Amino acid sequence: MEKSSDHHKASQGGSVVGSTEKWEEVSPGIRTVETMLRLAPVGLCVAALVFMLKDSEDNEFGSISYSNLTAFRYLVHANGICAGYSLLSAAIAAMPGSSSTMPRVWTFFCLDQILTYVVLAAGAVSTEVLYLAYNGDDPITWSDACSSFGGFCHRATVSVIITFVVVCFYVVLSLISSYKLFTRFDPPAIVESTKNVEVAVFGS
Repeated sequence: MEKSSDHHKASQGGSVVGSTEKWEEVSPGIRTVETMLRLAPVGLCVAALVFMLKDSEDNEFGSISYSNLTAFRYLVHANGICAGYSLLSAAIAAMPGSSSTMPRVWTFFCLDQILTYVVLAAGAVSTEVLYLAYNGDDPITWSDACSSFGGFCHRATVSVIITFVVVCFYVVLSLISSYKLFTRFDPPAIVESTKNVEVAVFGS
């Protein structure tokens, strides 16, 4: 069996050097902007939550409350969780150096993504319920409810609109946390070898 003298260098040909992490402190300006973006959803989530919690109506047609609809209850819970997370993440982001460690960058990235989809889902299912409440469903002879409970539908609509504004903020926050995470790594470098590599021949 013949062995190449350069056999120990074979791994260099077309090999990929692993990406390296870059540790850079976030500038005060960027930290301030991120903190404000994280604080803004707190008030919005609380506003959407309060509008929905107070959404009930009694009249000659009967009574209705947000608690009668699963989608609206989910929206209340989603906004409550979002408000708490936004306040906590803003406090952490405001601390110099506290949000620049790799574990916390990963945590912000994952939680921002999760919260974005949680709030988006709450807004989407609530929008579907509102559509049926305003327009009904003729094929199943389901008449619209908003003609009888206009105040209820109006408050629910305001809450859903605020929820979608929160989604917009979290889309931006998700982009920021993604940028902060993936810019910490250099792209992998490909090292090409110019030397010929002999392959070992067995049985010779």
